[in-house]
Amino acid sequence: MATAVQLFFPLEASPSLPDRVKRNAVRLGGRKVSKEGVLMIEANAHRSQERNREAAREKLKELILTAAAPPPPRRRKTRPTKGSIERRLKAKTGRGTIKKMRGKPASDE
Repeated sequence: MATAVQLFFPLEASPSLPDRVKRNAVRLGGRKVSKEGVLMIEANAHRSQERNREAAREKLKELILTAAAPPPPRRRKTRPTKGSIERRLKAKTGRGTIKKMRGKPASDE
């Protein structure tokens, strides 16, 4: 007896989800979303069909919660500190010195 479960949820036709959440859910769903906007979740990790149903509902809940999360704050541009600039330039000159040492030694005549 097969215990795998497929859960179909119409994302595009759902009246309870805001448009932003729908767009994010379609993007997160990827290939699991059909052209009509129906999300298909498959669960077959457990041996009983009831536990697979519960797992599929949990996956749907996680996807919608992830889609409903607020976007991360925008990155603010910052300038490098004076100390970090000095450390970078010191490291560059050190690497240049190491590379100069790789050459043939100068002849003393």
